[in-house]
Amino acid sequence: MSTMSFEDLASKIKKIDFCMLSTHDSVGNISSRPMSNNGDVEYDGDSWFFSYEDTRKINEIKGNDGVSLTFTGPPSLLGKPGIFTAIQGKASIVREETAFEEHWVIGLERWFPEGVDTSGLVLIKVTASSIYYWDGEENGEVNVPDK
Repeated sequence: MSTMSFEDLASKIKKIDFCMLSTHDSVGNISSRPMSNNGDVEYDGDSWFFSYEDTRKINEIKGNDGVSLTFTGPPSLLGKPGIFTAIQGKASIVREETAFEEHWVIGLERWFPEGVDTSGLVLIKVTASSIYYWDGEENGEVNVPDK
């Protein structure tokens, strides 16, 4: 039985920058790649990732919006394993510049040199439907709050 609340888990996720985003290709194979949430992790059940539109992951999301995110936190100083989190959800492609500005952080220019005006820029929004975790002592499912 899970004793961790959504708020407890959200506080742990916000400390983890990179996750693996898994999508499905046109024949059902799973494709995974590392993605950074760029410190944009006041986690409320939605995760945000910048991308170029002309990529395989965007084409796969257009074909099947069911995705998963896996976050792994570092071990504690006392040797306890870090937290492992698996999030199942639906991805959508966001093209509004106001959303770009809301989620933009310094340093993204490394990948998107024209900032929010970079040609072909999109945001991937992943809305969680289920969240599972294991922290070395317990595992469970955390309910995603309604918005």
